[in-house]
Amino acid sequence: MEGGWSGSRGLLLCLTASLLLQGRANAFTINCSGFDRHGVDPLAFRTAFKQKNFRPVINYSIPTQVNISFTLSAILEVDAQLQLLTSFMWLDMIWNNPFISWDPEECGHINKLTVTTENLWLPDIFIVESMDVDHTMEGLSAYVTSDGHIVYSKPMRVTSICRLDIFYFPFDQQNCTFTFSSFLYTVENLLLGMEKEVWEIVDTSRDFVSTHGQWELLGINKANPKLSMGSSIYDQIMFYVAIRRKSRRYVINLLMPSSFLMVIDALSFFLPAESESRAPFKITLLLGYNVFLLMMNKLLPASGTPLISIYFALCLSLMVVSLLETIFITYLLHLATTQPPQMPGWLHSLLLYCTSPKILCPAALWRENVGPGLTPSHLPGLTEPRELAGKNLEPREEDLNGGSGMTKAQLTDLWVQFSHMMDTFLFRLYLLLLASTIITVIVLWSS
Repeated sequence: MEGGWSGSRGLLLCLTASLLLQGRANAFTINCSGFDRHGVDPLAFRTAFKQKNFRPVINYSIPTQVNISFTLSAILEVDAQLQLLTSFMWLDMIWNNPFISWDPEECGHINKLTVTTENLWLPDIFIVESMDVDHTMEGLSAYVTSDGHIVYSKPMRVTSICRLDIFYFPFDQQNCTFTFSSFLYTVENLLLGMEKEVWEIVDTSRDFVSTHGQWELLGINKANPKLSMGSSIYDQIMFYVAIRRKSRRYVINLLMPSSFLMVIDALSFFLPAESESRAPFKITLLLGYNVFLLMMNKLLPASGTPLISIYFALCLSLMVVSLLETIFITYLLHLATTQPPQMPGWLHSLLLYCTSPKILCPAALWRENVGPGLTPSHLPGLTEPRELAGKNLEPREEDLNGGSGMTKAQLTDLWVQFSHMMDTFLFRLYLLLLASTIITVIVLWSS
C-alpha cells in the first residue's frame, strides 16, 4: 500500500513539474507589438537580457549545442624560428537562447534583429594552439532570430603554434591545426557542432587567402577528439589546415639569377686556356655570386637550413673549384713555357694513348685548340706526341734535355698538350658535378 502511494506521488510531482515548465516556456515569448512602427522596445527583452550571465537553458541537465564555422581570410606571417603561424579569420558561432522568441506575424513580419553582445550570453570558445590573448573588438553585435537562434561572428587575429618544416623552401607545404574548444564548459554543459560543411569552409577561405600574402590554401580536414583533463571531458573540433607557399617570387629572385651565373661560369671554360682573362673573369663571377647571396639573404628563412641554402653553398663551391682548375691549368702552361720538366714515361704513354684517333678520350677536344698542322700562337713548331716518338734527335739536343731524347721545345709541346687534355677532362668533370647537384636538388624538391 505504501509502495503504491509513493508511485502515485512521484507521478503527480512529474506532471506538476511538466505543467510548470510548459507555463514558463510560454512566458518566454516576447511581446513585440509595435516593432514595425515604433522600433524595438528594450523593455520587451529586459527579462532575457538579465539572464546573460547564465547559460541560456531551461533544463541545466541538457547541454547547449554551439555550431561553429570559420573563414580563413589571410596568412599574415609564418615564423619558422619561433614556430608560429599568424593568421586572420572570421569565427561564426550559432546557438539557441530559449528565453528570446517572438511571433513574426505579430511583429510586422520581423524575423531577425541585431543585438549588442553585451546583452547576450556568449560561449567561451577559444583556439587551443593560440599563443596570444583574444583581442575581440568592443561593440560587436549578433543576429537574433524569432525562434531564439543567436548568430555571432567575430574577427580574430590568431597567433598559433605550428610545427613548421622549411627544408623544402620555397616549395614547402605546412600543416597547421586550429582546435576549437571551451575552457569552462564540459561535455555535460556544452557540445560543439559544425554550422557548415568542411568543403564550404575550404571554398570560401581559398578565395580570400589566394588574394592575400604569399600562401595558398590547399585543403582543410576535420576531427572531433575529446579533451580529457582529470575527471572532466571537454568537447572540441580540430581542423587540419594545409597551406603552400607561392614560390614564383623566389624562383625569379633567387633561383634564376643563381642559374644564370652558373651557366656563365660553365661557359667561361671555352675561353682559351692560354688567355690571361679566364682567371680574372672567374674571380669576378665569384665575387658577383657572393654579392648576390648577401643581397638576397633577406628572402631566405632566418632559421634552419633549407635545401635552397645547401644548393647555393654547392654552387659557390663549384665556382671555387672552377677557379682552382683555372689556376692549375695556368700553372701547367706557365711551367711548360718556362722550364718544362722531364715527362714521366707513364704520363707520356697516357698522352699518346688519349690523343690516338682511335680512342675516344676526354683529351680529344684539345685538337679544337691545336689541330693538325696548327700550333699555339706563343708556341711555334708544335708537334704531336706520336710524331715525336719516332723522331731521332741530334746528340746536342739530347744533351740539352738530359739524355731524354727530346728537346726543350718538344717537351714544351707535350706539356701544353697535357694541359689541354687536363683542361678538357676537368671541364667535363665540372659539368658532371653541376648536373648531379641540379638533378639531386630537383628530385628532393619534387618529393
